[in-house]
Amino acid sequence: MISSKLLALVLPASLALGSPLPLPAGFRLSIREDRPYNASLPNVTIFATGGTIAGSASSSDQTTGYQAGALGVDILIDAVPQLWNVSNVRGIQVANVGSPSITPEILLNLTKQVQQELDSPYCQGVVITHGTDTLEESAFFVDLTIRSEKPVVFVGAMRPATAISADGPINLLGAVTLAADPLAKGRGGLIVLNDRISNAFYTTKSNANSLDTFRAVEQGFLGFFIDIKPKFYFMPSLPLGKPYFDVMNTTVLPQVDILFGHQALNPALASAAVATGAKGLVLAGMGAGGWTTPGEDVLKEVIDNNGTAVVYSRRSMDGYVEPTGTIGYGGGFLNPQKARIMLQLALNAGYESNQLVSLFEFDS
Repeated sequence: MISSKLLALVLPASLALGSPLPLPAGFRLSIREDRPYNASLPNVTIFATGGTIAGSASSSDQTTGYQAGALGVDILIDAVPQLWNVSNVRGIQVANVGSPSITPEILLNLTKQVQQELDSPYCQGVVITHGTDTLEESAFFVDLTIRSEKPVVFVGAMRPATAISADGPINLLGAVTLAADPLAKGRGGLIVLNDRISNAFYTTKSNANSLDTFRAVEQGFLGFFIDIKPKFYFMPSLPLGKPYFDVMNTTVLPQVDILFGHQALNPALASAAVATGAKGLVLAGMGAGGWTTPGEDVLKEVIDNNGTAVVYSRRSMDGYVEPTGTIGYGGGFLNPQKARIMLQLALNAGYESNQLVSLFEFDS
């Protein structure tokens, strides 16, 4: 049943779309309840960026073609009154867009606000609501740019808030519960969907439609939820070779583009990317990072002539890309979208070639 707590749906959706949306059957407007502060509960701050979890459709059975980022963070909080049983929550609206529209500027703003919140002794943890299409990229970015033992939990949904069995409310409750749990400390960035707890460093979206989409197939899950209570498999630990990048004074990030490998690929795309401003390239290579011979020739040219940094990754979902031994850097376990973030942050930090080797090929 659709929660009546989504009381203000019609207003923000109308503002976002420019015309009123019909309310699905069963919707009722209600008055938002003010919640008193409970000194016995931890404090969790929810940073909202939009996405499907804040999405709105014209009917309760519509799970595609909806408006992402139509609802504000206060509406998401009001929809889950059980949040107040596990923490004192407050919401901050950082953005309200579909996740393909997340920009480096939004990410920099988000990570700075999150760091400031985590530095407060009154904050026990942070939750970030996000669209699932690029959630893994933002989670990876924040994981590499935040310095804190406190939990930072990314959460999203595969069905909009108006769907007859929306997954957003239970995912949000699980995420807040996890962020408030002392056992979640020291584990780096976390992702919560579909009763699963996973690591922000390795986890990727594996299916465009299913609820059980976020996985780190080789590395596995960190835990799960029973009765919306987190249960961990392991003691707290961090991925090997995980770096930290300070972006607190950064306002612009260097451009890094991804090129997709395939039979008869166009070698000129590498030159075109560099000509339009790319300082680095990530290759979604065939197999374990394979590239064509004509393509390699052009890559050598852009490296020699422009000093372009090139990282080899793979187009397959999992695997390991070893050092090339000739040009560029082996991306290891990182998929192309995560390798792009890593290279972007490294170039912003001024990494030279030997430092990039240590960063991407630390275990070689």
